[in-house]
Amino acid sequence: MASAEYIRTAEEAVARVAYLASDVVISVKQSLSGESRYSAQLDSLLTAKTPSLIAQADESPEIQTIQQSADPLLSVHIPAHNGKYVSVTTTSNTLISAIPHLYKFANVPVVLHVAMEPAEFPDYADITSIRQSGLIMIQSESVLDAQDMAIAAHALAIRSGKGVLHFFPGTAAGAEARVPVADELLNRVLDQGKIRSFRAKATGQHQPTLYSGDGQKAETVDLPLPASSTPSTGAATPSASTGGLSGFLSGLTNGTPSSTSSETADSGNSSRLSVSSASTADSTTTVRAVTSEDIYNYAQDLFETIRQATSRNYRIFEYSGSPNATAAVFVFGSTIGLFRKAVAQAEAGEVYANVGVISARVYRPWFGTRIPHALPKSVTKVAVLEQIKRKTTRWGPLFLDLLTCLRSEPSSSIGMSVVGYQLGYIDSRTIQQALRGVVQNLNAQSPVQNLQVGSLSAPVAPSERILQPEVETAYMRILAELFKERLHLANEIHRANAGITEGISASPEYGFGSLIARQEKRQVFIAQVEKAIKDRAFATDVPAQLLSKWLVVANDPVKSIHAAQAAILRLEVDGSAASREFLRHKSFFYKESQWLVGSDAWSYDLDNSGVHHVLASGKNVNMLIIDSQPYSEKAAADAPRRKKDIGLYAMNYGNAYVASVAVYSSYTQVLHALIDADKFEGPSVVLAYLPYKKEDDSPLAILQETKKAVDIGYWPLYRWDPYGEEKGGINFNLDSERIKTELKEFLKRDNHLSQLIRRHPQFAANLSSSYGTEVREQQKRKAKDSFNKLLEGLSGPPLTILFASDGGNAESLAKRLARRGKLRGLKSMVMAMDDYPIDDLPNEENLVLVTSTGGQGEFPQNGRAFWEAVKNSTDIDLAKVNFAVFGLGDSEYWPRKEDKIYYNKPSKDLDKRLGDIGGKRMIDLGLGDDQDPDGYQTAYGEWEPKLWAYLGVDKVEGLADEPPPITNEDIKINSNYLRGTIMEGLLDESTGAISAADAQLTKFHGTYMQDDRDVRDERKAQGLEPAYSFMIRCRLPGGIATPDQYIRMDNISNEFANKTLKLTTRQTFQFHGVLKRNLRNSMRAINRACMDTLAACGDVNRNVMCTCLPENSALHEEVWKYSKKISEHLLPSTTAYHEIWIADESDKKTQVGGNAVVDFEPLYGPTYLPRKFKITIAIPPHNDTDVYAHDVGLVAIRAPDGSLEGFNVMAGGGMGVTHNNKKTYPRTGSMFGFVKKDVVHIVCEKIMLVQRDHGDRKDRKHARLKYTIDDMGVDVFKGKVEALLGFKFDEPRPFEFNNNADVYGWHRDEKGMNHFSMFIENGRIHDTPSFPTKTGLRELAKIHTGEFRLTGNQHLIVSNVTDEMLPKIKDLMAKYKLDGLSYSGLRLASAACVAFPTCGLAMAESERYLPELITMLESTLEECGLRHDAIVMRMTGCPNGCARPWLAEIGLVGKAYGAYNLYLGGGYKGDRLSKLYRSSIGEAEILGVLRPMLKRYALEREEGERFGDWVIRAGIVKRTTEGKRFHEDVAEEDEE
Repeated sequence: MASAEYIRTAEEAVARVAYLASDVVISVKQSLSGESRYSAQLDSLLTAKTPSLIAQADESPEIQTIQQSADPLLSVHIPAHNGKYVSVTTTSNTLISAIPHLYKFANVPVVLHVAMEPAEFPDYADITSIRQSGLIMIQSESVLDAQDMAIAAHALAIRSGKGVLHFFPGTAAGAEARVPVADELLNRVLDQGKIRSFRAKATGQHQPTLYSGDGQKAETVDLPLPASSTPSTGAATPSASTGGLSGFLSGLTNGTPSSTSSETADSGNSSRLSVSSASTADSTTTVRAVTSEDIYNYAQDLFETIRQATSRNYRIFEYSGSPNATAAVFVFGSTIGLFRKAVAQAEAGEVYANVGVISARVYRPWFGTRIPHALPKSVTKVAVLEQIKRKTTRWGPLFLDLLTCLRSEPSSSIGMSVVGYQLGYIDSRTIQQALRGVVQNLNAQSPVQNLQVGSLSAPVAPSERILQPEVETAYMRILAELFKERLHLANEIHRANAGITEGISASPEYGFGSLIARQEKRQVFIAQVEKAIKDRAFATDVPAQLLSKWLVVANDPVKSIHAAQAAILRLEVDGSAASREFLRHKSFFYKESQWLVGSDAWSYDLDNSGVHHVLASGKNVNMLIIDSQPYSEKAAADAPRRKKDIGLYAMNYGNAYVASVAVYSSYTQVLHALIDADKFEGPSVVLAYLPYKKEDDSPLAILQETKKAVDIGYWPLYRWDPYGEEKGGINFNLDSERIKTELKEFLKRDNHLSQLIRRHPQFAANLSSSYGTEVREQQKRKAKDSFNKLLEGLSGPPLTILFASDGGNAESLAKRLARRGKLRGLKSMVMAMDDYPIDDLPNEENLVLVTSTGGQGEFPQNGRAFWEAVKNSTDIDLAKVNFAVFGLGDSEYWPRKEDKIYYNKPSKDLDKRLGDIGGKRMIDLGLGDDQDPDGYQTAYGEWEPKLWAYLGVDKVEGLADEPPPITNEDIKINSNYLRGTIMEGLLDESTGAISAADAQLTKFHGTYMQDDRDVRDERKAQGLEPAYSFMIRCRLPGGIATPDQYIRMDNISNEFANKTLKLTTRQTFQFHGVLKRNLRNSMRAINRACMDTLAACGDVNRNVMCTCLPENSALHEEVWKYSKKISEHLLPSTTAYHEIWIADESDKKTQVGGNAVVDFEPLYGPTYLPRKFKITIAIPPHNDTDVYAHDVGLVAIRAPDGSLEGFNVMAGGGMGVTHNNKKTYPRTGSMFGFVKKDVVHIVCEKIMLVQRDHGDRKDRKHARLKYTIDDMGVDVFKGKVEALLGFKFDEPRPFEFNNNADVYGWHRDEKGMNHFSMFIENGRIHDTPSFPTKTGLRELAKIHTGEFRLTGNQHLIVSNVTDEMLPKIKDLMAKYKLDGLSYSGLRLASAACVAFPTCGLAMAESERYLPELITMLESTLEECGLRHDAIVMRMTGCPNGCARPWLAEIGLVGKAYGAYNLYLGGGYKGDRLSKLYRSSIGEAEILGVLRPMLKRYALEREEGERFGDWVIRAGIVKRTTEGKRFHEDVAEEDEE
């Protein structure tokens, strides 16, 4: 057993004993992100896999970490009643709220180790308050004591069968000791026979209930002595105490308990009867409850055993001091040791020299009648010092205990006097003075009772204070923003409450009581104002006039604000006594929005939490209850830990407004709910979801948990007003699609469910299917049975093919293998691994598994559950199963040698595991490698024939040719000019998706089908299809929109999308989360805004970009018109867009023979382009559109008069790459030359036509223009363009770029108009508690008379603001925090693509993660003076390059979830590609690389030198000279 040699603190000692002597340890923490004083020891033992001394199979105990506010003792019940020994490590703060549980532990061997808090000066009232709980209570005074008493506590619980509470002073800072561990002692006293007996007795017999006793009792057995052993008349029967611990440990035979009162002292006495023999031989054997006398004997025996082992003496009551003392001090507190030391060191003549000190080692049961035996007979006076900070009764509980026993004990002196004291904070500097005061008062002729000794206040460490978790401040900020000066939080943490501890003042009961009192005080305040007006109590008449107006609106939340402010201003200058008095209570002038804020701890016991009291009162009190339990950690299996549904409880009560909200799901709904609750006259309950595992969890983690919970119906979003219908509205508003069963039953009861379905017929399927009832295994069985029925007609041997696939290659390969198997007469069945019922695996005959490889060598998503089941199963036997495995991987995906293990790891693991559990390998493992000449097909071509040969079907003749796979080119040519079956797919209500072919075609219409990957796995587990939705991208040449268009875009996002707007790197608006049923309405709404989405995506020319250039409006306007002209010129001609999205029933296109619509595409033809085609325009010196990164890059050239002369034309830029496929690379555009402005649209057309005719249509990874130009050569390609043009390009005009970022702040153009470049992080426009950006921009659009310009870096320019409008615009921007530019230069120059959760290509996070990563770097930037330096940093979730990361000075490209490739050395002007520096690194390594590199850059850079230039000069990476050299000379070479 791993064993530490020494322990340093009481908590460490206790934690070690609890771990070694328990099956389950409940570790209670104040916060999940912090550590308790027990945590380090528990974690250390668990990490070392140290077994418990009482475990049945040398297992480690289970450690459950539970937050203090989450009713942690609920978790004790189930294991404790199922034969497991449970211990709890906690602090005294937990005890009072746990009283309903404690009495149930009185007859269960549970041990609670309680560190008294606060450590510097604990309050022992927490112990005295629970003294009637029935628990055995023992205390320790030092670190050494704590270890010994922890051991005693566990031994006592096991022996007695009763609960034991061990309390001790918490270890204060700097009070560490060094004490050797006592594992051998612990092992010696643990009664293994009793442990076995308890487990056998408990198994299956007890079903605990929470709110009533379960009838379990701690019992012992009295054994009759056999005749030969019966003592002679007059002989005393020896008690267990005479024989030490051996007496009671030997009272067990065959694991059954015996009575200590009947045991002999000789443990080796052969004449003793076992319980089993006694029960059959003598009917007088009795089973009885354990008594306090038994406990006394058990404890004494334990203390004797400890003495024998360690020479340390413990007693029930422990006395130290003079044997002839005349007075004694009974200390109940944390300073017993100080008193003992002071008395021991007392000098002769000191007033307390002849005084003894006594304490209770065992506090409960109270053995008070034995105190006189512990004291010298000379003692006539006892001082009782109780460390209770806030007395609620005149006499202390220990004083009453002692007084009662001393007065009633015949052996005690009738004249003994007892004097009570309140023990405050004392230390080594004040102990002597305190002791003198105690003794002097005690010796007085008339001692003063309840004298205070020491100070009742003491320094408290910051860690002891109650802190609100940082993540929960989101809701606090919303409350503050909504209600401002009206907000009153009754139980706000750290509010000054004289004499009330923070724990009490933050509780709901205290908060509710204070609210009632506050409401009453306001009524008194109003009455006083009325009286003051009547009495003319002011210096002038003005205050009375203003206060009279205020009285009229005093109870109006809005009107009272203005009236109050006016009255307060006047009262401040009035000078009268009445004015001063009213100003002292000026908060009462406002009709407050009064709130109680609580946690999900309130959900565990409604009557005890204050929720019931609020509802029952009917008072106008609002409750905000923040639930932090993650959906993924819901304790469904632990019935006692299931929280009560406060929402349903309140709705059933009938008088309360109830809302269920989630700020990370719908910010707007939170606002509506809080405003509604404030307006509601009566109790309001707002349940707010904020799931976190630790208080410092990232917003991204909270967002993902929230989405799962809302999507699946675990946390439905709704608002309930019991009087809604009486007000002309409705009672129940559902703000999310799914509801759970319990809520559905409530709605059914009052017919609200049918009304809800009528209002939202699209939700009918979701609402009528109960949450949590779909059984995944049944679905798997049904799917497999369906396959079996299809195969019944075939006669060949069966072949089951299972696949795990992320990108689709493994799935396609598996399905092709199945088709080929059927052609050879095999009964082929194919399905995803996770869809297969694992119990059928041993029954298979021939099994083939095909799997691809995840980013860090993990299984694809649809194979992970299957692999976990196979890997961990102990009963799967494949002795009758033949199997073969083929894997798809990339040997170059992990350049570092240590990462090579990830190559094809899933297939290797699977092949080995199937062999280990008995499977017979048909053929060797096949490993497909993307680096082979034909990719994975190279190895597969050799592997498949071997499989057919093994199965005996390799020589089948007359096999039909397989149809070639359908390609994008097939889909386009057969689409009837982009129509496909899109119309039919939109009408199909059975799914939220459209067909795969239509999903390719809708891209040409500006929309992608996606699904929410945050909830993909959870929905699959529930048997639901993915959460399909659509992204819509607008076509907006040059990125200019009017204020009216902006408002319309905002409306669309609110009504049809996910209530956010995305500004993209293609300088346009993008919507996410549009459901299929809303697609046409969204497209029509965009059309009504005089915009469209045609050709925003797809194999066509996409949105044409243009530099925003706010400082030169005339030139910008001219260039922008050409961007629009190019876009319009290159638009597809098909009318499919109008027919599908815009036309109604009266607007039908004329059809000709065969009911076919005839279209014509003069530029594109029926197959359009090989791949996407992108054009951008940059106006020097700004390269904010990354002109080098596009298929066609146009550089605007000014004429001498400042107007537009023409364009330099570049071609062949492009960003898309495939990881580790060196045939793919990013490329910057090649210069072709200069053309006049009036022909630029024709030049773009001809470049596009050459690409149309010569681009690669067989390999889409090689189909972009950049590869066509490199394959043909620049001159050849350019010559073909010139041939189509009929003229040659002129020599390029000189130009100079100075950056590719945006220039923020206010600018004034040559026309006198004002423009503000606004930072929108990663282009996501939404409201958050800190930044109401979306609301602010909408309000801005309402008054703005100019235009909005979207930038290529995902930001926004408020353009053409007149001087007259400038003050209004600035004020409004300040109000909504739209003018903030105090960000680091790194953040201002950053950009990220969308990635998770909607992008189907994403391998890692991007938009949601980059802001967090930058935050982690900003402290370094501050430290080395780089805060204001612009360093271009970009992140993408995959290598397709939407955020153009290859041109950034720092580029991060997702390779797997949490892993990125790091690229350095891109040009600050956007004219140079970066170079790979590190591959597949996580957050820690990214920070480990960048932090020291930034520090070095700050020290070594030359004047004006940019980071991207410096890393090249410093030799960190080499310069990338052209795209074809991108993969050469990388910093991290592949090592074999």
